[in-house]
Amino acid sequence: MKVRHADTVDALVVGFTGPRLRPQHLALVVGDEDSQVRLSTRLEPVLAAHIGAALADAEVMGERRTEGETYTRIQTDVTVEVLAGSGRHGTLTVVRMR
Repeated sequence: MKVRHADTVDALVVGFTGPRLRPQHLALVVGDEDSQVRLSTRLEPVLAAHIGAALADAEVMGERRTEGETYTRIQTDVTVEVLAGSGRHGTLTVVRMR
């Protein structure tokens, strides 16, 4: 029997991929701000629009790379709740905005 486990944790949004008003993925820092930046799974359309509105006024800090993908780095205090999978791939699925 396989048992999949995921914890719900808060993550700081430090960037996004795709258009700002409808981001495809979020660049997230889980834990303290010195942690590695990781990309979330693809955002659901309604959630992407909601988060995009919150990121509209964020200051752009340039482009960065993580996990082989380029993302737009931003300065913001937006926090999201994510399901942090503990499996082999350790995916981050955004559940909602805080």
